[in-house]
Amino acid sequence: EYAWIPAGSFEMGCVEGDRECRDEEKPRRQVTLSKGFWMSRTEVTVQAYRRYAREAKVSLPKATDANPKWRFTDHPITRTSWEESDAYCRWAGGRLPTEAEWEYAARGGLEGRIYPWADQVDRDQANFKGKRANDRWDFTAPVRSFDPNGFGLYEMAGNVWEWTADWYAPYSSAEAVDPAGPPTGKERVLRGGSWHSSEDHLRVSMRHMSDSFGNVMGFRCVLDAFPGE
Repeated sequence: EYAWIPAGSFEMGCVEGDRECRDEEKPRRQVTLSKGFWMSRTEVTVQAYRRYAREAKVSLPKATDANPKWRFTDHPITRTSWEESDAYCRWAGGRLPTEAEWEYAARGGLEGRIYPWADQVDRDQANFKGKRANDRWDFTAPVRSFDPNGFGLYEMAGNVWEWTADWYAPYSSAEAVDPAGPPTGKERVLRGGSWHSSEDHLRVSMRHMSDSFGNVMGFRCVLDAFPGE
């Protein structure tokens, strides 16, 4: 199930007043996405990935202690490499989101906020390290466990880090239209934080770089055109 994300402009990067700002999140700059796109409302689930594995004749990732034998099928799939995540999205007719698309979508039309919902962390809004209030899980939570953002997207903060299409590179201060990151690099960018994250990792501008994968990482896909359009 996908949500429509309209074209638009936004300020990408660390917001004013965010004391947890890191150098790689600066400078804040104006970014325009010239075309709308569809983004999956949830992180790709075990159930969805299992169907893909069966039809594409590929192996499931090794199950984790957090989800033995992948029995929690409504939880996000984890331990997929960037290449495996990219292959799934292409099989589904789409691709991984660019870093700019991910941040724009995560903000849900709410400009200048530290977290997707406001400027304060809130356990009623996300699954991260520890348990309290609506955050009841030691590891991953079922998708749709928390309220959607303004674009109808679930768990854009917490639960699992999400792969983006981009190689990591420092930000430029120049305005950008449809930025896609450098053509090559050493590490890919993940966004959103995970069930194991401290609260500062849930900030919308937070960038995490990695060339490996684990049980705190998952993904969601985007489509440039919805099937049948």
